[in-house]
Amino acid sequence: MAKSLKKLLGDSDGTVRWKATEVLFICSNHAIGRDAILEFDLIQPISALFDDKHEDARLMSHRAVESVSHTVNGAQGIVNANLIKKLVEKLKTETDEIKQLVLDTLHYCMKVDTNQALAAQAMEVFTSLLGHETWEIRGKAARDIMDISFPLESKKRAVKVRCIPVLVKLLADKHFHVRAQAAGALMSIAITTEGKRESISAGAVEALMKLLQSDDSSDVRLNVIKAITMLAEAPSGREKLTAIVPTLRDIANTGGPMMQKVAKTAINVITWQP
Repeated sequence: MAKSLKKLLGDSDGTVRWKATEVLFICSNHAIGRDAILEFDLIQPISALFDDKHEDARLMSHRAVESVSHTVNGAQGIVNANLIKKLVEKLKTETDEIKQLVLDTLHYCMKVDTNQALAAQAMEVFTSLLGHETWEIRGKAARDIMDISFPLESKKRAVKVRCIPVLVKLLADKHFHVRAQAAGALMSIAITTEGKRESISAGAVEALMKLLQSDDSSDVRLNVIKAITMLAEAPSGREKLTAIVPTLRDIANTGGPMMQKVAKTAINVITWQP
């Protein structure tokens, strides 16, 4: 069946191409289907439909590739097919529905490789999407900035493209998912001295303190505390963050196991004396 579907992906009829990718998408939702897509080298033929003039065919091709990316082998297969640059480019032109699929695909692919994404200027593209009108895209873009920011070079790029001030603004976003991902991205970037300095300068300390005291979402609070811990390693950040220690002590005594752990770590960093 895989060989027949591979042939149909290049059919002259747009409906045939769409339905062929739909079948492959359904197959990709099962382990045996994902394995077959990799075994028969179908990722490249499927990705050829990223440029199809029929939106339904494009959408289904992205759904299939995104589904394959959920496994390490699948994500590695997409990276090996050198599709990351093409996916990043699609974030500039595609529909919002497809943009979300691309952001999810890149999220999984960057777990196995961030170099291709960084080379494709993904940091710049992700940053441009932080101001998108759709909260799902804002949140996924912030999450992907966190993903790509683990290597040192990526943290430097984040500072260079000025994504930190935008992330700080998103700490006040109306949707909790966006706030959580923005805090997570700041945490990742602020590991470096330069990232700390830029975050503090952009008002991250004040925004994070306010969020910790007012936000009810555990996901938001967890990432906020982690970001606070990073910024407390800088003397100027630590001085400001002493005001939040009572709140952290309360969380350390009453929160869940993970929340207690990160709160205690934050307290130790803030109250450290040289």
